[in-house]
Amino acid sequence: MPILQAKQITKYFHEPETVQVLKGVDISVEQGEFLSIVGKSGCGKSTLLYILSTMDTDYEGTLNIKGERLNGWSQNQLARFRNENLGFVFQFHFLLPEFTALRNVMMPALKLGKYSYAEIEQRAIDKLRMVEMDGFAHKMASKLSGGQQQRVAIARALINDPAIIMGDEPTGNLDKVNSQRVFEIFQELARQNHQTIITVTHDQDFAAGSDRIIVMSDGQIVTE
Repeated sequence: MPILQAKQITKYFHEPETVQVLKGVDISVEQGEFLSIVGKSGCGKSTLLYILSTMDTDYEGTLNIKGERLNGWSQNQLARFRNENLGFVFQFHFLLPEFTALRNVMMPALKLGKYSYAEIEQRAIDKLRMVEMDGFAHKMASKLSGGQQQRVAIARALINDPAIIMGDEPTGNLDKVNSQRVFEIFQELARQNHQTIITVTHDQDFAAGSDRIIVMSDGQIVTE
């Protein structure tokens, strides 16, 4: 069974006028797959990602993740499901600048409440080590470079050992060297940890290295 399966995903925006953004999209993703979704700006790829991530529930169609049909769940149920099963890496890292790298990474696990504080702290250090940032654990997020901040954001996304990591332009603000490092981290997560990676990207080099590329145009998948 695929780890994620969405069928006939249809989405409309109604302001300032009604526009159909997604037109009956079907997508199936296997566990451990590294998938890139590409297409021109405005084609609907980020909109699709936000639906797949359960953050947007205003759509038609069905969404199943880890064998759970998520349609009709309350916002509180979805929030807990996301925190336990999904990790997110965005173009902008969204770290809290007044906290250390370690504290930023710990936050989703503190919210989940599944482990003791000491366990969460150790898990956070382990995740920072995975992205080669453990030496910066006690440095304020505001004092890190852009590439370092994005690696901390990846560690934060990994803290609860999510089944799926979703990235929205995760290399969009990075230079070539840091983009390559982020790609290598994602590749390692898919191949060694069997975590599923779903990214939306304009970075052709990044997409070319993934296991599968889905091309979107005008709200539809045109090739995969």
